[in-house]
Amino acid sequence: MAQEVCVIVDAGDRARLAAITSDRNRPQKHVQRARIILLSADRLSVAEIARQAAASRPAVWRWQARYALAGVDGLLRDKTRPPGRAPVPTATVAKVLALTCSEPQGQATHWTGRAMAQASGISLRSVQRIWDTHRLQPHRLRSFKRSNDPAFAEKVEDIVGLTMDPPMHTVVLSIDEKSQIQALDRTQPGLPLKPGKCGTMTHDYKRNGVTTLFAALNVQDGTVLGRCMPQHRHQEFVRFLNAVERAVPAGKLIHAIADNYATHKHPKVRAWLERHPRWVFHFTPTSASWINAVEGFFSALSRRRLRQGVFQSVADLEQAIARYIREHNATSSPFVWTKPAGTILAKLDRLPASSE
Repeated sequence: MAQEVCVIVDAGDRARLAAITSDRNRPQKHVQRARIILLSADRLSVAEIARQAAASRPAVWRWQARYALAGVDGLLRDKTRPPGRAPVPTATVAKVLALTCSEPQGQATHWTGRAMAQASGISLRSVQRIWDTHRLQPHRLRSFKRSNDPAFAEKVEDIVGLTMDPPMHTVVLSIDEKSQIQALDRTQPGLPLKPGKCGTMTHDYKRNGVTTLFAALNVQDGTVLGRCMPQHRHQEFVRFLNAVERAVPAGKLIHAIADNYATHKHPKVRAWLERHPRWVFHFTPTSASWINAVEGFFSALSRRRLRQGVFQSVADLEQAIARYIREHNATSSPFVWTKPAGTILAKLDRLPASSE
């Protein structure tokens, strides 16, 4: 492109262009275009106009031609441009959605972006945009397990009611054990986190033994009483119950929520409960460990302390767990259960019935 017009600006346009260049609220592109025309009216060379207006020479020629055709108003609006790509037809979008929600071709278990692009005759990026728009994620799968406990509703109402509204003069404890916690030591030291680089840890490791954490979460204040033991038999569970019995002030009833692990129902455990009448056990429904509040504590312990930890011995591991529990108790808060039992039971209607 080269200069094809001679710019002539009358007094009215010159005043209007000068007002645009001095208006601080104007978009900078409008100011630049007005400056190009004013400099052109002063008969400056294209190179000089481009230098003073901070524009390229083709831009100078383009806006000179635009002013010659449409005047000042032509400088204040951009020409409409055709879209960069043709939109995907509605029928093709419907086809992609229908295929995504159906069984894939061949022996694949789910659709991939490239397989869908080949089947629908559009690009991979178009498939990804359609999936993003309609919130489809074929690669993801959410698992579930429905409890087949015949007393599921009664147990849920009992435990949820106990957690949301504990009786007066009682302590509600969520009890469970996290077994087989491994003391893993890495074969080489890792590198710390750096800007732009994540921390590193060797893939291989050395096993230095295991321990089991018995824990009781106090629902009223969120504190945890924990004991690490080498095994998780009924003998260790009774020892842990004795420790909890000593820790809870006298004169308070103890409601303990526990799962259906055989250790919790051992005859010697039942005999221990008969000798301690202030204890009442509430067992969770089968396949419903999520209702036991201490499981959330175990999850946080694994994510924040154990998964990336390096332990040279079982004693080192048990000391780390004890320190984590002390830090947790220093800033603990009451456990808050937000969903009433009726809401939980209503969600079961959306799940398929168990085949067991």
